[in-house]
Amino acid sequence: MPTSSDIVISCEGVGKRYRIGERERYRTLREAVTRAAARAMRGHWRVDEAPAIWALVDITFQMRHGEVLGVIGRNGSGKSTLLKILSRITRPTRGRAWIRGRVGSLLEVGTGFHSELTGRENIFLNGAILGMRRTDILRRFDDIIDFADVGEFLDTPVKRYSSGMAMRLAFAVAAHLEPEILLVDEVLAVGDAVFQKKCLGKMGEASHDGRTALFVSHNMLAVQKLCHSAIWLDGGRIRDFGPAGEITHRYLRSVQSQHVERKWEDGDGSAGDGNVRLRSLLARRADHGVALVTIRTPLALDFEYSILKAGIHLALIASVYNEEGVMVFSTDARLTGLAEGTYKSTCQIPGDLLNAGMYSVSVTFARDDAFALFEVSDAIAFEVEDSTFGRGSWYDRWPGAVRPVLQWSTESMDEETESIDTLIYR
Repeated sequence: MPTSSDIVISCEGVGKRYRIGERERYRTLREAVTRAAARAMRGHWRVDEAPAIWALVDITFQMRHGEVLGVIGRNGSGKSTLLKILSRITRPTRGRAWIRGRVGSLLEVGTGFHSELTGRENIFLNGAILGMRRTDILRRFDDIIDFADVGEFLDTPVKRYSSGMAMRLAFAVAAHLEPEILLVDEVLAVGDAVFQKKCLGKMGEASHDGRTALFVSHNMLAVQKLCHSAIWLDGGRIRDFGPAGEITHRYLRSVQSQHVERKWEDGDGSAGDGNVRLRSLLARRADHGVALVTIRTPLALDFEYSILKAGIHLALIASVYNEEGVMVFSTDARLTGLAEGTYKSTCQIPGDLLNAGMYSVSVTFARDDAFALFEVSDAIAFEVEDSTFGRGSWYDRWPGAVRPVLQWSTESMDEETESIDTLIYR
């Protein structure tokens, strides 16, 4: 263990291995002892024959008191597994991880809540778990309710809350009961824009107050704004570690330098569920040309997917992000009452809309306008080049997330002068 007194989180060679397709059953004490003895007789280092996957491999880092660390990476890179190990929800297969201080964890909707208890009861339960006295919880109680905006349902069992309500209350409890260390996993994935803004503000307060926080997110702007440093996980390994701004930009460049087409084979669970499965995604010129894509070029996004359950009400949502991680726009196609089979939907992006730069596309399938079935973040990427046409004497990059061509008119206020119409190219 490090001797420095300000180190509060340490991972040393942490690895986590999961068996594939095998569910661990509960064993009696006799079975556990017998199994351990059999393993010893076979040899300590013998590897089980059951197929397995390493979710984390040789993770080593330290966090000091008051540091805010972002954890970024594609879906399945091991981010949530790392937080579960630090939260003591699961144990590492190899290495060791220790954490010093009172920990507040927000890993998924309803984390730490008892579904049969009311919102009020769960607030006190979570406070007690964090080692707080009842008087301390009461002092912060009203702030928690105001932040979560669930006052009307405070004495309703949490099992009757929507996912958004449960997340709001969970975040409010974790943030206002002031744990010494805050572990947060994708808090911005649930909730409306107002709630997300409140969450970012509260995370910012924790950062300024000198509390230690580990923040997992796909929102690169939030990571850049809130975090001092960042870890980039790729395939369960640390690919890069350093200042948050530098690491997020390298990650985005890597993601956005991929091919503009991606395909999924049968059995790839990350691209579907029992209702619908994404087969392929392609970004191309709308005219099927092969010339350079510039800000003037109309684009098309082709989505090929299989409907596995007939008659359901689906929405295919495409979200386009720029290289800073800012969502430029989000659009959706409503897919109602389709029979089982394979379909292709195409989204047309007009020219003179996107600015020059790298873009990534994330895909979400939702059901009944309310339930997200699955999401594929950073599914594909494409680059838009600048155009020299209409730039005049300006040679630097135009600011802004979009680059539209807008109609302008100039009207003379003098009666003898004619009005003129101008088209400004940006």
